[in-house]
Amino acid sequence: MATGTLVAVTALLAVGVQTGAGNAAPNPGSTHAQPRAGALPAKLSPSQRAELLKDAAATTAQTAKKLQLGAKEKLVVRDVQQDRDGTTHTRYERTYEGLPVLGGDLVVHETRTGKVERVTKGVRARIAVGSTKAAVTPATAEAKAVQASKAEGAEKSAAKEPRKVVWAADGKPVLAYETVVGGVQDDGTTPNQLHVITDATTGEKLFQYQGIEQGTGNSQYSGQVTIGTAPSYTMTDSARGNHKTYNLNHGSSGTGTLFSDPDDVWGDGTPQNAQTAGVDAAYGAQLTWDYYKSVHGRSGIRGDGVGAYSRVHYGNNYVNAFWDDSCFCMTYGDGSGNSAPLTSIDVAAHEMTHGVTSATADLTYSGESGGLNEATSDIFAAAVEFNANNAKDPGDYLIGEKIDINGDGTPLRYMDKPSKDGASKDSWYSGVGNVDVHYSSGIANHFFYLLSEGSGPKDVNGVHYDSPTSDGLPVPGIGRAGAEKVWYKALTQYMSSNTNYAGARTATLQAAADLFGKDTPTYNTVANTWAAVNVGSRVGDGGDPDPGGNVFENTNDVAIPDAGTAVTSSISVNRTGTAPSTLKVGVDIVHTYRGDLVIDLVAPDGTAYRLKNSSSWDSAANVNTTYTVNASAENAAGTWKLRVRDVYSGDTGYVNSWKLTF
Repeated sequence: MATGTLVAVTALLAVGVQTGAGNAAPNPGSTHAQPRAGALPAKLSPSQRAELLKDAAATTAQTAKKLQLGAKEKLVVRDVQQDRDGTTHTRYERTYEGLPVLGGDLVVHETRTGKVERVTKGVRARIAVGSTKAAVTPATAEAKAVQASKAEGAEKSAAKEPRKVVWAADGKPVLAYETVVGGVQDDGTTPNQLHVITDATTGEKLFQYQGIEQGTGNSQYSGQVTIGTAPSYTMTDSARGNHKTYNLNHGSSGTGTLFSDPDDVWGDGTPQNAQTAGVDAAYGAQLTWDYYKSVHGRSGIRGDGVGAYSRVHYGNNYVNAFWDDSCFCMTYGDGSGNSAPLTSIDVAAHEMTHGVTSATADLTYSGESGGLNEATSDIFAAAVEFNANNAKDPGDYLIGEKIDINGDGTPLRYMDKPSKDGASKDSWYSGVGNVDVHYSSGIANHFFYLLSEGSGPKDVNGVHYDSPTSDGLPVPGIGRAGAEKVWYKALTQYMSSNTNYAGARTATLQAAADLFGKDTPTYNTVANTWAAVNVGSRVGDGGDPDPGGNVFENTNDVAIPDAGTAVTSSISVNRTGTAPSTLKVGVDIVHTYRGDLVIDLVAPDGTAYRLKNSSSWDSAANVNTTYTVNASAENAAGTWKLRVRDVYSGDTGYVNSWKLTF
């Protein structure tokens, strides 16, 4: 999770089954076509999934040859998904001369007959480095990594020896070291697993991300519930992978003591009873398991039928909860004054979903991919809450509303308008990847609310929402049931470790095409909902640009010199009157490090409108988005130019296309 407090709970979300009145634009969830049954996930048993993994592992050499990978590259099977129609989606990691390639993950999509339909790659560059012999020693890399981590707070030390890797997530493969720095984070309590990537030639830090993401029972938040307590009245859920719930008794290491009770009646609904938090954690894990299995056919977090475990009563006055891949477990603090454990349904589901993300797309916990990682946990936390249909904690689009961390009854986050929390972002903008992942997640959270419910005012389960759009135009939504299926398919089959917001749009559109058909009303609503949070442009009923305005486009490639002079691409506009105050500038630039780029729109009279500044921290590849410009002072007719300059050396690219929508 984050590097500060509120690690796991500063991002908790909502979806599910609609109840209550609505007065927004009609929700087409009931009128849109149902998902194509064959494109839905097959309900694989753990043994069936294991057999698919075994088959894929036996043919990695043939697959690598089929994909025309380099002679020094090999594939390692990581995950497999299968649709009901037999289409198989196999996720691979790559190695280069035996070294792990970070950011080199890919997904191969094959038909029932074994024909490769498409390949989804985390990075498009060919994997190759000049040499795998490092100029920097592992000890030097470790020292630099620990020093970088110390700047973030409490005392740190390397958890294990640095490993040599090929770092490819930035688009340009580099020989590097990965060092995992242990200790605790700067709150002095949350465990630290900071992954620091250093250049093996220069020792320079290239990247870093945090690995900690963040019987009858009487629960504190969900009333009286039934939980698994077999065998022998221990808090063990034998029906759900033997998930166990432990009492750390305010410790901060180990597993603690497995909860047990002689009469199989657990807790009393108050935080003073130690069992109460255990009931909530066990119940949340149970609901999450059931949701993934019944809605998406997934048997457990990894799909292998194995349950994680939960630890409650971590530390003292610990206002946090977190997921840890290394122990395959969720951990919950007791909140301020040890009186408000962070064990509500949505928090529990949020934490377990970090495990699902880790087992599938493995979105890197930094930059835009980190925001998508957090949002995914929020999205399915909400889906679980709605699916649970618990009268004591009804489904809503408020995040962490039960745990009252703010102390005034307000939730941590608002999905209909994320900025209401004072920090989260409603819409995409260049540089949002530099924002804490708990706040950049707001863009995807907002997208999901809009895709589920549509824009404008609406009441759901007694809560009033009013969701705006970045372009001021309405979107209708497709219903929560459709929205959650689109996001799950995109996550597990089309996203990769370094997917950014533009990539998430591509992934969800492919998922929508599989489920509902390309250029259908549902598909177009997905595209237009992304435009409503300023990712990409709107389309019309036929998949063409929005008929509400004229579109002018230049699709000629223009090379961008590395650290060179600015280049321009021109569009001649034949249109009377002035340009609008909401002129849409769609930009598609292929580049290995978009932080190098400064982009301007130049009007016919020479006035320049800055679309994007350079940023040495914006290390993702490509620019694929739509900017909105107030060009009302300009005449529409004339030659408009897109001006692009690469201000740093080392990475290259080109303008693929751009367009103006009046």
